[in-house]
Amino acid sequence: MAKRSRQVQTKPISNVHPLYGHHAAQGWDPLGDDPQRDQSYVKKVRPQGENQQALLDAFEDSNLTLALGPAGTGKTYLAIAAAVEALDEGRVGRIVLSRPAVEAGESLGFLPGDMQEKLAPYLRPLYDALSDRMGGKRLRAAIADGSIEIAPIAFMRGRTLNNAFVVIDEAQNCTYGQLKMLLTRLGWHSTMVLTGDPDQSDLLPGISGLSQIADRLNGLPDVAVVQLTDRDIVRHPLVASMLTVL
Repeated sequence: MAKRSRQVQTKPISNVHPLYGHHAAQGWDPLGDDPQRDQSYVKKVRPQGENQQALLDAFEDSNLTLALGPAGTGKTYLAIAAAVEALDEGRVGRIVLSRPAVEAGESLGFLPGDMQEKLAPYLRPLYDALSDRMGGKRLRAAIADGSIEIAPIAFMRGRTLNNAFVVIDEAQNCTYGQLKMLLTRLGWHSTMVLTGDPDQSDLLPGISGLSQIADRLNGLPDVAVVQLTDRDIVRHPLVASMLTVL
């Protein structure tokens, strides 16, 4: 009698993988498994134009800076670089970063995981910039000991941020009331920077409060409003060309 061939059942290979893998069980890691993020990037940041130089000067001279301009002008990166430099030099005791959890024209639905995992897609640009300036290992240590805090806008109410360098990113996606609340968090020996593009808000028309806040604060002592333009874009040259026609 011929032998019956055994059919070996193999588990189908799926090309769908969890976004955070095993981190949910072993402790959430904002940088994921990207080995390049472990390389420290310590090159001195240099301005690429007069407006960027004015922005860096404003960080040094003003307690509050509003950096306004189109995408790719280095607003967020320069602010975070200045924050890391202030922390390294001991001028502040911690860095506090925040940005609104607003979807860019699409609905992502209910994301899985705990609070940190739900907010990770919104806050990842801040982690990327911090990692470029500090290196992955040092950034993880700074987050663990509390010297760097990244939080959503909703978690800022009721706080007083003393001895801190505070960066509010994507401020064009905040309402006037939210920005007023954030501005009044500024404490002693602290610097606050708001970055955003009033022309690129993901809120409904008329809801963003960034332009109104900038107009009202412009001219106050210790407040700098720096306007960057298409000429300050440091991404691919095509970005500047597209923004002139879009």
